Amino acid sequence: MYLCVISVCLQVPVEGFIGDSVVLPCSSAEHDLKLQDINVLWRNKDSETIYDLIKGKASVEQQDPRYKNRAETFPEEYERGNFSLKLQNLTHTDEGEFNCFITHTDELRTIQLIVKEEFSLEMTYKVKVEKVGWHFYFL
Repeated sequence: MYLCVISVCLQVPVEGFIGDSVVLPCSSAEHDLKLQDINVLWRNKDSETIYDLIKGKASVEQQDPRYKNRAETFPEEYERGNFSLKLQNLTHTDEGEFNCFITHTDELRTIQLIVKEEFSLEMTYKVKVEKVGWHFYFL
């Protein structure tokens, strides 16, 4: 008989804009991890591989082609338990749920990515200048 207990945290919402980058947070409750013990699996809502860390090293052999050269982590943070993922050049198809599974500690983190259109608001001002004596008035 086997018993598997997985630590699950609440879903974390993260917002980003099309074309921009976003960091999806994932950290372990356990710190001072040894690199050779670190296996972290990042998956999207369709269970496609986004990024894997196997024994503390990036493994992109199974990475979905849509994430090639768009997903990266922060190796200097691994031993402190930080396995956050930076996703670059966001598209509408990136929107949805992402899972970070830390196998050594059986921790699952779920992140909800919301991708928005970036917009700019342009305002036009009309300025009326009148000369009265030596003073200028701007309306």
